[in-house]
Amino acid sequence: MDSRQKRRDRYENPLCERYASERMQEIFSPDKKFSTWRKLWVALVESQKELGLDITDRQIEVMKEHIYDINYEVAEEREKEVRHDVMSHIYAYGVQCPEARPIIHLGATSSFVGDNTDLILMKEALVLLKGSLTGVILELARFALKYKGLPTL
Repeated sequence: MDSRQKRRDRYENPLCERYASERMQEIFSPDKKFSTWRKLWVALVESQKELGLDITDRQIEVMKEHIYDINYEVAEEREKEVRHDVMSHIYAYGVQCPEARPIIHLGATSSFVGDNTDLILMKEALVLLKGSLTGVILELARFALKYKGLPTL
């Protein structure tokens, strides 16, 4: 990879190199974020089809085919025009799935993908931390019990 290219499989922040695990960087990466948006859009159209909206199996199938091959360049160019990340990714997804373009994000708000993705990623990160946190809490409890009688100033 050229050093000038963005890594999209890792969350990039100056603190990550020092403090974040590889897995945690993956969880908060652009790849994970935007593929989760696409999974949510697929779940939305599947639910809408169940409720009777005129959505074809082919439209859903083509959306599923493009969950992971995110066309960042198209989204970035579109965002320069519309200045809205969700709208630019709807557009980019529609370029990849022209027959599904009319149903992508149908009836939803930006919060549908933004807020739900945040919750999904935070839950995944907390599950990752759960084991470590349990160990830290147990060790802190042992330490506190060991030194509970020690006077401190």
